[in-house]
Amino acid sequence: MGIKEEVYFEGAPHVGDLIINILLGFTVICLPLTVGAIVRALWLRYRITDRRISVTGGWMGRDRSDIIYSEVVKVVKVPRGLGIWGDMVVTLRDGSRLELRAVPRFREVYDYINERISTKGRKVSETV
Repeated sequence: MGIKEEVYFEGAPHVGDLIINILLGFTVICLPLTVGAIVRALWLRYRITDRRISVTGGWMGRDRSDIIYSEVVKVVKVPRGLGIWGDMVVTLRDGSRLELRAVPRFREVYDYINERISTKGRKVSETV
């Protein structure tokens, strides 16, 4: 039997991201942003536990990325939607990056992730 994980956050991108992008879609120039927001709202899901970060997305939710905290070297957050939601970029030891877009409660999620990464990674994340 596997070790039980404690789920801190599980959910979809913030609904405000979808609403703003649909409103922007009325200008033809922003239609690609609107389509992206609709795809994120339909199939993107985040799961943050005490052991890992899981992101399920892609067309029809067929792609899944799991990363463990020991692989994380830096986390950067960027507020969006007047600071109600935000984006995060998680940089891994091998240099690859995982983007988490339109994360609800992103400050709390950022703090939770930051508490679980290495001390060196925490210092790098806080200086950005």
